[in-house]
Amino acid sequence: MTPAPTRIGRTTFRWGERTFVAGIVNVTPDSFSGDGLLAGSAGGAVQRAREQARAMVADGADLLDIGGESTRPGHALVGVDEELARTIPVIRAIRADLPGIPLSIDTTKPAVAEAAIEAGADLLNDVWGVGPDPGMASIAAEHGLPLIVMHNRAEARYDDLLAEVIADLSAAIERAVAAGCAVESLIVDPGFGFGKTPEHNLELLRRLAELHVLGRPIMLGTSRKSTLGRVLDLPVEERLEATLATTALAAAAGIDLVRVHDVQANVRAARLVDAVARAGMP
Repeated sequence: MTPAPTRIGRTTFRWGERTFVAGIVNVTPDSFSGDGLLAGSAGGAVQRAREQARAMVADGADLLDIGGESTRPGHALVGVDEELARTIPVIRAIRADLPGIPLSIDTTKPAVAEAAIEAGADLLNDVWGVGPDPGMASIAAEHGLPLIVMHNRAEARYDDLLAEVIADLSAAIERAVAAGCAVESLIVDPGFGFGKTPEHNLELLRRLAELHVLGRPIMLGTSRKSTLGRVLDLPVEERLEATLATTALAAAAGIDLVRVHDVQANVRAARLVDAVARAGMP
């Protein structure tokens, strides 16, 4: 069954009609993908973020996901004050420039989530959504906002990958509902690259359609990730074609939302597959 539409900011996302695209805005100095807006310069990040956001929307982004702490393996931990200083001015600036575009805050810190909502964020994206702490779900419930619940594990150990990912996400949905979230407000992410080996990630791609058993919209984030580089023996700056292949696989499997760095190319790939797999022209 296709999930009911979800209201994110001013936009109603009607799942099942097409594959939506979220553009990544990294306000970090150490993003694995090389696109961190703080890299190489301490100043001008807000202006660069504004320019990037406008370009992504012009290229077809349906949503912008803003984060201030890298989640790559071995990343430097960022304190609350630093993450606030990175993300909140950017959210305010993009909200002022693009009042109609839905904005997501990618954070695990409740204080950052609260400040981001005040600055204009419409959606919370929690990369530890399967963790036991209900803090992010409680904030989403309090403000009546949707929440992306992502799968993650401290160790990449599984007996049955998809069964365990689905079970963990199902339990996380139950916890979020118990914290006050409407089940209709929840989006799930299987966590490609998080708590999984490259072999696990490839299996996840092969079995994406199985995630529909959860009954919730599904987001997938594969853009430029190390598994793609491992398969093709390519550095991060040469992984666009691999990312497009995963976007095509996702769209063919009925995945609702892909989170990417290169918006225009991924929008074009998704639209073509949508026209075939969903039997309709854009």
